[in-house]
Amino acid sequence: MRVRVSCDLELHLEVETPLILMLRPQSGVLQRVLKEAYTFSHPVKVDEYSDIFGNSCRRIVAPAAEFEIHASAEIETVDRMDEMSGAPFVNVQDLPVEVLSYLVPTRYCESDRLGGFTRDMVVDTLLGYNQVSVISAWIRNNVRYVPGSSEIPLSADEIRKQGHGVCRDLAHLGIALCRSISIPARMVVGYLVGLNPMDLHAWFEAYVGNRWYTFDPTQKDLAAARVSIAYGRDAADVAMFHQFGPLPTSSTLRVKADIVTD
Repeated sequence: MRVRVSCDLELHLEVETPLILMLRPQSGVLQRVLKEAYTFSHPVKVDEYSDIFGNSCRRIVAPAAEFEIHASAEIETVDRMDEMSGAPFVNVQDLPVEVLSYLVPTRYCESDRLGGFTRDMVVDTLLGYNQVSVISAWIRNNVRYVPGSSEIPLSADEIRKQGHGVCRDLAHLGIALCRSISIPARMVVGYLVGLNPMDLHAWFEAYVGNRWYTFDPTQKDLAAARVSIAYGRDAADVAMFHQFGPLPTSSTLRVKADIVTD
């Protein structure tokens, strides 16, 4: 199916500010970029590069002004993410080298603190995909998804104890629980058609059966179209923008994701 997505970001900057932006979807196994647009309200020099995870980044110096960024794309993508009950656990010694960085604890995913908790949760569960399914279902049933509830970034274990969070928080918890039993897991940010309220969304992928599979503890199933923008170890790797200087005095984000019917 074809999906049209867009993101409009407005920043009120009081001084010239270096920014690193991550708003550009790329073609991959499950999506193909058909056309795209990326514009700025003021002329700026743009340096494009790929980060260590292969994400498309743009570095600019934004002026001291009301600065607007528009990114949009039309994407050919699937209408439902793959599921594969029974996909096996992959031994650490057999994992591809590029997957190993998704096994270790990170700033928001302190997997080294959660091994006992996770093992009790998945006891007697078939190793691999089925364990991740149990983890995702546990989060969905025990940690409330409350859009807009996160004022400061919290870690996975803090969210487990708090009992609620935004999509980023629930993804962090899923990632940490997977890593705690030696299943590689990574953060994904992008668009989800039909998300309510509409915003950029976060979910996670786990590496089982020699490939990445999608899991989203905020949603009842994987039946809606998704467009991935960026992948990383946790939210620190996939922020839509990093600013290097004073915080914007105000910011506004508008997101759209619709199925193309014309």
